[in-house]
Amino acid sequence: MNTVPFSASAIVIILFLVFVLSSAIRVLREYERGVVFRLGRLIAVRGPGLILLIPVIDKMVKVSLRTVVMDVPPQDIITEDNVSIKVNAVVYFRVLQPQKAIVEVENYLIATSQFSQTTLRSVLGQSELDDLLSQREKINQKLQQIIDTHTEPWGIKVSNVEVKQIDLPQEMQRAMAKQAEAERERRSKVIAAEGEYQASQRLADAARILSEQPSALTLRYLQTLREIATENNSTTIFPVPIDLVKPFLNLEKNT
Repeated sequence: MNTVPFSASAIVIILFLVFVLSSAIRVLREYERGVVFRLGRLIAVRGPGLILLIPVIDKMVKVSLRTVVMDVPPQDIITEDNVSIKVNAVVYFRVLQPQKAIVEVENYLIATSQFSQTTLRSVLGQSELDDLLSQREKINQKLQQIIDTHTEPWGIKVSNVEVKQIDLPQEMQRAMAKQAEAERERRSKVIAAEGEYQASQRLADAARILSEQPSALTLRYLQTLREIATENNSTTIFPVPIDLVKPFLNLEKNT
C-alpha cells in the first residue's frame, strides 16, 4: 500500500528536478546574448554558449545581434511643394549593446519602427518632389543619420536606410510624362539646330576654299561629272561653267 504514494512522490521530485534544470541551464547561439536579471537587478550580459542561472531568482532575456531588416509601412506625405505622395522604406540595424536595448526601451523593435516612420514623414515633408526623385541617395543618408542618432541611447546601430518606392498621384504622373516628352522634343530640336549650324559652317568653309582655289573648283567639277557618269541614267546633264558663258552675256549687253 506504500508503493503508490512513493511512486507519486518520486514522479513529483523528478518533475521538479527537470523544471529546475531547465530553468538553470540555457544555451545561446553565437549571434545571441543573454541579459541576466537577479531579483530584478541587471547583473551581466552573457553568451554565447552554456549559461547557468539560479532558478526562480535569475531571469534571462535573449537578444539577437544579427542585422534586422525592417520594412517601414507606406506613409502618406505632403512634400514642400504641396504634392501628396505615398512612400515606404526599409531600415537596416543591429543591436550593439544588449543591456541598453532591454533596459532603456520597452521594445526596441517597435520603438525603432515607430521612430523610423515619423522621421520618414518629417524629412520627406521638408523636401520637394524633384529632390526626392533625383537626390534619393542624399535623402537616404540624412534619414540614416537622424535615426541612428536617436536610437544610439538604446544600444542600436542603424547602418542604412533606403527609400524603396514613391507612389505619385495619377495626375502628377501624367504631368511628369508630358514634361518629359516636352524636354525630349526640346533636346531633339536643339540637336537638329546644332547640326544645321555646323553644316552651314562647313559649307561656308568649303565655299571659301573653292573661291580661293580655282583649281579645286575644277577638280570638284570633274568629280561631279564622274559621279554622274557612273549612274545608270538615260539623261546626263553637264553643268557649264559660268566663265564660258560670260563673254556672250557681255556681248549681248554691248549690243
